Amino acid sequence: MGMTEPTRVVLPGSARAGVSGRGAVSELDPSTTIEATIVLRRRRELPADLVLGPRVVAAAELAERYGADPDDVQRVKAVLGEYGVEVTAVHVGSRRLTVRGPASAMRVVFGVQLGMVEQEGIQYRHREGELEVPAELAGVIEAVLGLDDRPQAHRSWVEADPAVRRTGYTPPQLGKIYGFPDGTDGTGQTVAIIELAGGYTGQDLARYFAGLGIAEPSVSAVGVDGASNDPSGTPDSADGEVLLDIEVIGGLAPGAAMVVYFAPNTDMGFLDAVSTAVHATPTPAAVSISWGASEDGWTEQARTAMDAAFADAAALGVTVCVACGDYGAGDHVGDGRWHCDFPASSPHALACGGTTLHADPDTGVISSETVWNNGAGRTATGGGVSDVFGLPDYQRAAGVTVNGRGVPDVAAVADPATGYRVLVDGISSVSGGTSAVAPLWAALVARIVQRLGKPLGLPHPLLYAGVTSGQVAPGFRDVTSGDNQGYPASSGWDPCTGLGSPDGAALLEAIRQRLA
Repeated sequence: MGMTEPTRVVLPGSARAGVSGRGAVSELDPSTTIEATIVLRRRRELPADLVLGPRVVAAAELAERYGADPDDVQRVKAVLGEYGVEVTAVHVGSRRLTVRGPASAMRVVFGVQLGMVEQEGIQYRHREGELEVPAELAGVIEAVLGLDDRPQAHRSWVEADPAVRRTGYTPPQLGKIYGFPDGTDGTGQTVAIIELAGGYTGQDLARYFAGLGIAEPSVSAVGVDGASNDPSGTPDSADGEVLLDIEVIGGLAPGAAMVVYFAPNTDMGFLDAVSTAVHATPTPAAVSISWGASEDGWTEQARTAMDAAFADAAALGVTVCVACGDYGAGDHVGDGRWHCDFPASSPHALACGGTTLHADPDTGVISSETVWNNGAGRTATGGGVSDVFGLPDYQRAAGVTVNGRGVPDVAAVADPATGYRVLVDGISSVSGGTSAVAPLWAALVARIVQRLGKPLGLPHPLLYAGVTSGQVAPGFRDVTSGDNQGYPASSGWDPCTGLGSPDGAALLEAIRQRLA
């Protein structure tokens, strides 16, 4: 006798497209245990002044005022429990419930048909169309993630072409080139790093930082949703991303403690890692994210949940730095249209674009800095105007010509031909990508916060304050030459390098004056 099914309603924003190029869908054993993340509504909306700053709130107050309503939590437990789906963990502050049950019960509760597919050697659960929720929970549940566990994001890491003559900079050299504030090293700050694959070894870190002549920084790993620090030992694997992130932050802010959050590369894993990092104790000064995918590669519910997690970060005083992609204005979609990478396109993320840099590493003098673009069909900085997020107030005067969130906000060197000297799985190399820019900016934020003595949170209102179209923002070096295979550079903000690359000491002073 089958289970009695509840009356269900469609979960807005849950529609998911099928995957092109996949193998045939095979039946999923109904007894298969599935774990998912449910995101609940806020008990009240976050006030704008808390998101835009400079006021911040403690994690306990955020949870009590703007987290999940305990009555909603109990209602979900009771309703799902009737159908064999158990709530196994609750995080009120980030409004997340972890639920577990057999595939048969998930089908009854969420009206979902799940199958198994294989693509490029990876097997995963697959669904198409909309999810549903029991009618009693309409409006209470905002997202259900993890039922479909297809790979969600790609890393924005590029190794230099061995056939191309390369110029490499160490992170400390880039700190000099970009004028990072003297007398700061990130001491007292924590920087969180989000990774969706790969790992690192203590041997690599010890050897790399010894080679830089600086003390090895504090690095710890946290596993999320069953993932862990899992180095493959292969330099061109995701290990390259992990080591690049750690080595850039550690080389630029060696006094900061780094916490690396490893999660599965799914929409559920990505959100859970970000939420865990943002709500951690101590609260990080910055989060560095070098993973993403075109906006239309996400469900609306996943984008909304991630953007809300970034709004939480802003309220808590955390600056989220995100790589904006390495495939130009088309973002590797291949449909002839322009696309922004998400989560960089979130209005609550500091979107990081890329440049090609020629500078004297000894004097720090820049001879040229242009938009990173290795040519048609090859890598280039992402950037453009969002199709899903409207134009934020902080960008209204900056020169975004279409009514949408402009990406990126900031930039730094990303071209692997003028890239970062790193050590990955025992091999020294030069690499780049906007995945190097996110940790560079996260390190700069940690040093600025150290000097300010207060968190920065969402820095956009401070960075864009008083900036009009074509005007150079204080604390930035304007990048006016080149294009990203879709948009040209220009004076002031542009959809290639944003406001430009940093002059760290000048930026600190500009922020200090605006906070006075």
